[in-house]
Amino acid sequence: MIVDDSASVRAGLKSILASDPNIEVVATAGDPFEAADRLRETVPDVMLLDIEMPRMDGLTFLGKIMAQRPLPVVICSSHSEVGSRNAVRALELGAAEVICKPSMATAAQRQDAQMRVCDAIHAAAQTRSKARTTVPRPLQPGPKHTADVILPAARPNSPKPPRTAPIVAIGASTGGTEALATILRELPVDAPPVVIVQHMPERFTAAFAQRLDGLCRVRVSEAVTGDQLSPGTVLIAPGDHHLLLRRQGLAYRVEVIDGPYVARHRPSVDVLFRSFAQAAGFNALGLLLTGMGDDGARGLLEMKEAGARTAAQDEATSVVFGMPREALRLGGADRALPLGRMCNEIVTWGRKNVVAEQ
Repeated sequence: MIVDDSASVRAGLKSILASDPNIEVVATAGDPFEAADRLRETVPDVMLLDIEMPRMDGLTFLGKIMAQRPLPVVICSSHSEVGSRNAVRALELGAAEVICKPSMATAAQRQDAQMRVCDAIHAAAQTRSKARTTVPRPLQPGPKHTADVILPAARPNSPKPPRTAPIVAIGASTGGTEALATILRELPVDAPPVVIVQHMPERFTAAFAQRLDGLCRVRVSEAVTGDQLSPGTVLIAPGDHHLLLRRQGLAYRVEVIDGPYVARHRPSVDVLFRSFAQAAGFNALGLLLTGMGDDGARGLLEMKEAGARTAAQDEATSVVFGMPREALRLGGADRALPLGRMCNEIVTWGRKNVVAEQ
């Protein structure tokens, strides 16, 4: 079901979704009151919901849905600062995914919109079914790039990085915003530095980082090129940009770059994990959390092969088990851990490595 007060937006979204044979639009509505009437007739697998609407805003309607008839909701929000803050609030209220209102002025923009919107619908549908078996593949416009298009693979017999302070890389997608909050809220102020890729649209990551910073003892911010990592800091990749780890002597900085989508995402977990494998090696801990698809699975394997400690979120606590499952299948994760043990894993591993370093 599509709920948006703009008839042209509803038509555009319906056209986008019609391009995927595995998605059917069963109803549209111009506001939450009309949507409520439609829900009496049919309950969709997924609702695509605007936030800024007349008579009742999308956040209020989302709260009512989650209280009375929970179902997977994808928020379709504007790029504005207010829209970004509201989108993050929607995730707190239980929305499965957040996407930007798509631009479709050119063929390239339309193709990108098809990929973004259809992928979000598929991911949200999995949060309802908790599907663990084969699911319909989303539309796949264009080639599916690997991390090679951003960062070449390490050459055989490349020298190992020197012993440095411990550092942590985390990747997440659908369900990851609340999973990350669960982990980061418990970290002490002297925790190892953490670098995160959470699949999220441009500008929304700044609001997300600001929200986490207010919840946590560690300092959380959206990454900027040149940011140096130190204990108690957490950096989140900005939406629509890749994030790389760079080592300078015994210190680490990050670099924010443009580039093609990798594993259908930008930022890509595979790109971040590959940079960790090359820059930090055995000094790193890699964690892959809930999400649809396989982004991060190959990168986690590269981290493990470089000597890093690795783990994936277990099936029972994952909203969508796709990314962790693929990492376990490839052998990139040393083990599966429940979400509740991730913080302890970071703290315990960090302290052991500090002792080893001294």
